[in-house]
Amino acid sequence: MRNLIVYRSLLLPHSETFIREQVLAYRRWHAILVGRRLTNQLALNGLKVEALETPNPGALTRVYYKVQRTLRSAPNISRLSAHNPQLLHAHFGMDAVEAAPIARNLGVPMVVTLHGFDVNIWKEWWTSGKGGLFMRRYPHHLMRLGSDPRVFFIAVSDAIRQRAISYGLPESKIAVRYIGVDATGFRPGPVPVARRVKRVLFVGRLVEKKGCEYLLRAMPAIRSQVPDAELTIVGDGPLRPALEALGRELGVNAIFKGVLSPAEVKNELDAARVFCLPSITAANGDAEGLAIVLLEAQAKGVPVVTSARGGRSEGIVHGETGFAFAERDTRELADALAKILSDDGLAESMAAAGPLLISQRFDINRCTEHLESYYDEVVTRADPRQADTSIPAAP
Repeated sequence: MRNLIVYRSLLLPHSETFIREQVLAYRRWHAILVGRRLTNQLALNGLKVEALETPNPGALTRVYYKVQRTLRSAPNISRLSAHNPQLLHAHFGMDAVEAAPIARNLGVPMVVTLHGFDVNIWKEWWTSGKGGLFMRRYPHHLMRLGSDPRVFFIAVSDAIRQRAISYGLPESKIAVRYIGVDATGFRPGPVPVARRVKRVLFVGRLVEKKGCEYLLRAMPAIRSQVPDAELTIVGDGPLRPALEALGRELGVNAIFKGVLSPAEVKNELDAARVFCLPSITAANGDAEGLAIVLLEAQAKGVPVVTSARGGRSEGIVHGETGFAFAERDTRELADALAKILSDDGLAESMAAAGPLLISQRFDINRCTEHLESYYDEVVTRADPRQADTSIPAAP
């Protein structure tokens, strides 16, 4: 079994269950999860974890760490080298810039998963300092990684791959690998969707690109067609106060539940008639990659309605597992949701089609098998002497 470092700067936020689940799904590679520090948000039981920075550092220590990152030095290399890794996999482009010195000092190739905002946000937004002083040269550093013969990229959807190419990364070094979901852990709930209350569920961070505002604005039109329609919003973020105020202004009695655990989110999916992800392209260019929760909802047998850039074209089957609609089109959104809320037969057929789509295209075990084959390919491309002829070629 080969070893690799999976790098994420903060280990791990509530919203990044998908990284943990992907690591747990490895079969031929053994991962050491490495980051700057632990967040104590997401349980990491069963994983080998290394935090490079001491917990609760003082002011001088924090400055020291920041200078290290600015100079792009690689701390604790001897500790990481003891694991004998053959590859480093960084999630998000920003973390790849941070992890590049580690890969270089360990002498291993690096794979970078691009999730969305790392290539969607306009370069000018970064260089103008809106992402912070220390991130002004992020686009420059990412382009340098693109020219490094030992760095390769994974896009979480074809939409993100196309964006990465237009951003300037080499087309020949970007592969699409879906993360997938654990279909065995996301089964349809005990109550058929047609017998559930007519509840629309939103799950996501309350930030601009998630587009929750447009779902709230569509609710009055939905209720004109389906008077007993409900809305539950799961998640938190900087826009929550404004969204709550908008709901009151529109007379939408939305229930804001804040951040919930993965188990609690599953319960919410089991109670929902339809799931909605009305994502948009934000003012700074940020846009959805392929939201895992969209896949989880379908695995749970919940019809979906989405405008997410990757999701609407790759993550659903329009008219079969849900409906796609154009960004910010509240009328089209309202009509799509009203159809599913009011038509029991349509809701049931979509509920049956969702799990089949997930098992065929987005099962995490199959997706991770393809990922591990890509690891093998990258190691061979970086150093042909490392080829393992006992494994099949990457798909």
